[in-house]
Amino acid sequence: MSQYMVIETFKGGDPGPVYRRFAERGRMAPEGLRYVSSWIDERLHRCYQLMEADDPALLEQWIANWSDIVDFEVCRVISSEEAARRVAAR
Repeated sequence: MSQYMVIETFKGGDPGPVYRRFAERGRMAPEGLRYVSSWIDERLHRCYQLMEADDPALLEQWIANWSDIVDFEVCRVISSEEAARRVAAR
């Protein structure tokens, strides 16, 4: 399963619409996309979420549910341990 760091920037710097929609509808993630954890910056302008999926197209489906109130950047990530193994194998 691949992991993705999703950086969400709340449009207009306003987290209110995001928290309201989440309270009303939940995460709205398609089957197969798994939420792992998240962190919010202290200004409440950005959310950093770690998500897992076998199919990256599931991220696009999920993003479509939020893109009117959130701008997204998605980065596929690996663990520090995996990075160390890859560097050592060079």
